[in-house]
Amino acid sequence: MALNTEGKPGADVGEAGSAEIGFHDFVAARSSALFRGAFVLTGNREAAEDLVQETLERAYRKWRTIAAQDAPDAYVRRIMVNLANDRWRRFRRMVVVEYQDTGDRAAPGDEYGRIDSRDQLIRALLCLPMRMRTVVVLRYFHDLSDAEIAADLKISPGTVRSQVARAMEKLRSQVPALSGPSPRQFTEGCR
Repeated sequence: MALNTEGKPGADVGEAGSAEIGFHDFVAARSSALFRGAFVLTGNREAAEDLVQETLERAYRKWRTIAAQDAPDAYVRRIMVNLANDRWRRFRRMVVVEYQDTGDRAAPGDEYGRIDSRDQLIRALLCLPMRMRTVVVLRYFHDLSDAEIAADLKISPGTVRSQVARAMEKLRSQVPALSGPSPRQFTEGCR
């Protein structure tokens, strides 16, 4: 039996216990961000919950290896993206309803209109090919730089930029109401 800090018999919190505590801390800190990314990748709350659960399950199995790395968050994001890609390949024959603009616009400040816009955006994202969707999610929902996305997906930063540009062009053509300039365009300047 192990002794606690006071020299009295107590529970042994060894290496396995500290790894489990580290994983629980990671889940508490990052699960909401993982869910948001999963929701945009899948477009469905139940599928997003399943994706996050499967991602965390795989991460838990390798947590000692993941925790020893410099960026466990990037490693877990990569697991999620790979699982989402696998799901997409399995279910790509499912029909995705494309957004059709009816011309109706919500009044400024209309909360229900914001929900409709969010729904339109999710539907438009689901129409993108998986790689484009993944790059958009990592850029705008996880706020990663081109270099970070390139490292996560093992592609070049130039490929990231071209995928983002093509994805944004497709999104703007599908949802014209949402095609205003992004806040990032005002701060980045011209390239």
